[in-house]
Amino acid sequence: MAYTVPRPKLTFAEKIYLPSIVAGLMITIKHFKRMLQGKTHVVMQYPEEKWDKSLPAYYRGAPTLVKDHDRERCVACQLCEFICPPRAITIKPGELPAQSKFAKVEKYPKEFEIDMIRCIYCGLCEEVCPEQAIFLRKDYAIVGTSRAEMVHDKAKLYEMGGVMEGLVPKWNEKK
Repeated sequence: MAYTVPRPKLTFAEKIYLPSIVAGLMITIKHFKRMLQGKTHVVMQYPEEKWDKSLPAYYRGAPTLVKDHDRERCVACQLCEFICPPRAITIKPGELPAQSKFAKVEKYPKEFEIDMIRCIYCGLCEEVCPEQAIFLRKDYAIVGTSRAEMVHDKAKLYEMGGVMEGLVPKWNEKK
């Protein structure tokens, strides 16, 4: 059954948006007056000053891969690829060489790519990883001059991620 929602009757002033325009101008004039009196201040000069020191602990930035000292932590289980809502992660698994001590139990990512343009920084990939191979950095300024630059391959992800020391990646330690 359909419900009919009655529309409110607008006055003539509301139809020509005059009260809304005047209210918006009054706010603008108030801010301009405060600026002339010197009561307002700029919070941060962005390119020169960065948030790096004051980012909250729960901030989620760019996903990266980390290594152990002797091997890649990623075992190409593809859970992060399957859980990723925008499908930004692509993994092609490969078999480890027969002489490797992990050859019978693990795979490795032959190709691992994250499309940073599609990534929504939700953190699901980090949560689902059984090997703690993927972490979210505290980066918020990820730039590129083309779409191809924004697709980070395995080498770029390991370069950004670094080496795992203990339970926290080396770049993520509190100083």
